[in-house]
Amino acid sequence: MPTVQHLNTPSLDEKDQPVHIEHGAAATSLESAGVDKKFEKRTIRRVDFRLLPILGAMYSISLIDRNNFSLARVAGMDKDLELKIDNRYSILLLLFFVPYFIFELPSNLALRKVGAANWLASIAMVWGAVMIGMGFVTDWKQMAVCRTLLGFFEAGFFPGCAYLIQTWYIRREVQTRMAAFYLTSVLAGGFAKILGYGLSQMEGTAGIRGWRWIFIIEGVMTCAIGLLSWFLIVDFPDKSTFLSVDQKACILERIERDRGDSVADKFRWKEAFAHLGDWKLWAFALMFMGSTSASYAYSYFLPPLLKGMGYSTKDSQVLSAPPYVVAVAVAFTLAWYADRINKRSPIIITQAMLSIIGLLMTAYISSNGGRYAGVFLGLSGCSGNVPAVLAWKANSIVGQSKRAMASALVVGFGAIGGIYASTVFREQDAPAYVIGLWATMGCQFMIILLSLSLVFFFAKENRKAEREGHIIEKQPGFRYTL
Repeated sequence: MPTVQHLNTPSLDEKDQPVHIEHGAAATSLESAGVDKKFEKRTIRRVDFRLLPILGAMYSISLIDRNNFSLARVAGMDKDLELKIDNRYSILLLLFFVPYFIFELPSNLALRKVGAANWLASIAMVWGAVMIGMGFVTDWKQMAVCRTLLGFFEAGFFPGCAYLIQTWYIRREVQTRMAAFYLTSVLAGGFAKILGYGLSQMEGTAGIRGWRWIFIIEGVMTCAIGLLSWFLIVDFPDKSTFLSVDQKACILERIERDRGDSVADKFRWKEAFAHLGDWKLWAFALMFMGSTSASYAYSYFLPPLLKGMGYSTKDSQVLSAPPYVVAVAVAFTLAWYADRINKRSPIIITQAMLSIIGLLMTAYISSNGGRYAGVFLGLSGCSGNVPAVLAWKANSIVGQSKRAMASALVVGFGAIGGIYASTVFREQDAPAYVIGLWATMGCQFMIILLSLSLVFFFAKENRKAEREGHIIEKQPGFRYTL
């Protein structure tokens, strides 16, 4: 059995003391510490297969639940609930994000106390029950209540998953894992359009409209996967039970060498609010808002955009899927490359530019083929930047309490991106939605400017650390990833 030279990983009581990390350790494996490299790789693969598939599957069903709201709209919900009156559809979209934003931080704080499996599985089963209820509403006000409840219960899922994943890996591994988790759901969300169309064909079965069957069946699926997830989700590294003693030591020690926060520090409200004074967290939050504003825009308004090009309801739903397949391939390739070169900003800026070009094509090219090609580019850029921004944020902070706070703040601004997308695509601008497309482009320019600002600041801080012994993030030896 391979041996691990223990690095005296701090206990909970010792965690408030600074942990010295030799410069350059963050970029290495544990080979220099006496760990068999093959053993380390096998351990990471075991974590990958236990952690990522079930979280990816759960977030996939979450995204399907959200995305198919637009499909239910074109399948008859618009008419039955009279959603064309006074922007009711946009109001229903917005109502989801208000509680989603408010309750993300409380949920992340509960995650460690309750346990990852208990918390994430429970909220999935409850929001599945709400989805089933959405299939039986009789007017738009009842749907508004259901959308608000859905936002409340889903609030803790994505930031909780992002927080959990980031605690298991060293910094140069995070973007690929976040991409695997998130892009699995993007791919499933693309094919959800086809699933939604198929479910809508149950029109009249048991006397129930097709759009209602979309919510009922997908709600049942959500409850089922939520129940299954209780048996499969793993906890935080220091609380995990599925690894051997040596494997657990390997995971904790490589995290300790990378950034010194393998064991959770004690959460204190005073320090938590102090973390909010760190301007770079707000920069990442705004960048994430810019990324999600585009992804939500495509999720909610792609079928209406395609329908506005003259495609039938069936064709608009089927044509929604291929861009997601291409987007996943492009985004995952760039995420792998980002981890390979250990850089974040060049990839984020490139993907933002892809989104801008794609949005311009969709807004101004006269042919349907050209406008549709723009969707492929635009979706590839924004889909890739969601995990990329999360990875850069994770690379730039130390301490699990700060990580929990940062995940909630950044993902919370993703909800603001959803509110933004639901309001800038106005009914009076249909079917081209040029104003909404330009508003989404503006967010991509913001991402580029903030990325350049962070690169300048991080490079300056790294130079000070090298030349003057400046300590970054209260962690000797820590360097920012550019």
